[in-house]
Amino acid sequence: MSIIEEARRLEPIESADDSQGTRVILCDYSRHLQPFQQSMRGGLETYLFRLQTEGEATVLLDGRMTNVVPGDLLLFPPGEAYEIAIQAPGPGSRFGASADYFLMASGPWLDRWWQEQPRPRRARIADDGKILGIWQQLSLESRRLDGGSPAIFSALLQALCLLLERAISEAPSKGGAAALLAVKLKHFVEAHATTVFTLEEAAAHAGISKTRAVHLFKQETGSSIMQYAQQVRLALALRLMDNSQLTLEQIAEESGFGTYTYLHRVFRERYGVSPGGYRRRE
Repeated sequence: MSIIEEARRLEPIESADDSQGTRVILCDYSRHLQPFQQSMRGGLETYLFRLQTEGEATVLLDGRMTNVVPGDLLLFPPGEAYEIAIQAPGPGSRFGASADYFLMASGPWLDRWWQEQPRPRRARIADDGKILGIWQQLSLESRRLDGGSPAIFSALLQALCLLLERAISEAPSKGGAAALLAVKLKHFVEAHATTVFTLEEAAAHAGISKTRAVHLFKQETGSSIMQYAQQVRLALALRLMDNSQLTLEQIAEESGFGTYTYLHRVFRERYGVSPGGYRRRE
């Protein structure tokens, strides 16, 4: 990919807003210390999203009751049968008490989003905090005494759906836990690329040792953690050159390179042109 093609790929995409008709029926977090059962075999009236965060539960999937564990995201459309059973945590439980975020909602934008492509009923995702942050904001908005703002509901719901869609697309089809840990490491790098971070900090975020993090990331992505951080910094530097009036020295600072000398060296090695030469292009 050429430098111009890469710059174009990084341009923001405009999207239309549609807040009319958005209905968030239920949105909250639940933690079950007692047995819990719910059955809607006659079919759901709204969309239902559920993300298991702790413990385990048994949910009706593909006609049979199936265990779901932390990281499992469940997506159901209106009309689909739904059944869930949760046991009280006991000595034999692998994960302890069951906990999850759930959402029941409807609306024209949600209908269009669901129909854009096939949506899996179950996916194992690696959340970097953004998804749960949006989910929590939706929950807080739904608790307001004034009923909440339809425009805010719509914006938050759209953000949640799009983040879930990206998390599903990034979820590895193979590799299991190791591949999911690599995704979690990528999320950490993306969030901290503009600052100075250590391999120890990245590994701690994923809950593994530095040695395992380095090996696992290279195995799953083909690049080192620091090489990936450099790619993220270069992408940000390109955006700032194209869309801001910042000086090249300021861009070097904002994108995490620290000094223009370092940015100049890395940029020329990657693209074959200096940052100044790229910015002066016609």
